[in-house]
Amino acid sequence: MTSEAEFVAALLASIPSDPRLEVPAGDDAAVLRPPAGRRTVVTVDMLMEGVDFILGHDCPPEAVGRKSLAVNLSDLAAMAARPEAAVVAVALPRQHGDTLGHGIQRGIAALAAEFGVALAGGDTNSWDGPLVVSVTALGSVAPGAAWRRDGAKVGDLLVVTGPCGGSLLGRHLAVRPRCREAAAIAAAYRVHAAIDVSDGLSLDTARMMASSGLAAVLDLAAIPIHADAVRMATLPGDGRSALEHALGDGEDFELVLALPPDEARRLVVESPSLADGAAFTIIGEVVEGAGLFAGTATGERVPLEVRGFIHALDTPNA
Repeated sequence: MTSEAEFVAALLASIPSDPRLEVPAGDDAAVLRPPAGRRTVVTVDMLMEGVDFILGHDCPPEAVGRKSLAVNLSDLAAMAARPEAAVVAVALPRQHGDTLGHGIQRGIAALAAEFGVALAGGDTNSWDGPLVVSVTALGSVAPGAAWRRDGAKVGDLLVVTGPCGGSLLGRHLAVRPRCREAAAIAAAYRVHAAIDVSDGLSLDTARMMASSGLAAVLDLAAIPIHADAVRMATLPGDGRSALEHALGDGEDFELVLALPPDEARRLVVESPSLADGAAFTIIGEVVEGAGLFAGTATGERVPLEVRGFIHALDTPNA
């Protein structure tokens, strides 16, 4: 059996040095040198076994580690923030916790290296429960330049950075945070509002509209549907169309952006030149009012049911 001290020592030995860390991982706390003239952006996500992943042959601990950092980087992308550093807290099952922990570290380290993230430390615990991983990521952005959910304006067009739906066929473990795309867009286009699609395209778009105090009319025929959504719709007993999967499955981690019409159209035309070969699509328009609507061929607006993943909390009986 490995002691916590031995386990932590092995983890610390695997973390590369980084000039952004004045005091690196291993002390009571790390000291980060923030980039000059920029604001710090902080986000945190917690992943739980049985909710966000199921460990097994198709989901090794390396995939869990990668995803735990990737979903945080997606939040930074939604704010147009450059990733800088991350801290990791894990609650490891006592049984096989050592193996799980090292696998998680390998997954985190690989993605951190890919996106230039300094690993600044964290915390480890063991218990008799399932695996829990919590990552806090820090990014930076120029003063006043962070994208927000509440800035959409009437007349804006909504652009999504990629196809949605069917993520549970494996893409939910292979998240591609749109950090590079966000940086390229922020440098060349005027974005009024943004959000990442974590819980569902319709749900997250509705959240952005609610924050902006406006409504959106979606062109359902324009929604980019991932091939995985088409596959899921054909599974026995599924009962949902590919479009329904695209609107409600979640864990696509694409970005939804609200831009002035001329900027949105230019972005769609120029998107093939951006990182990862992303092809962007205009999916709707921001209008006065509240809620989410589907546009019809005759110009009518039909209320659209908002679907997506929401964590439920039981309310005790009064």
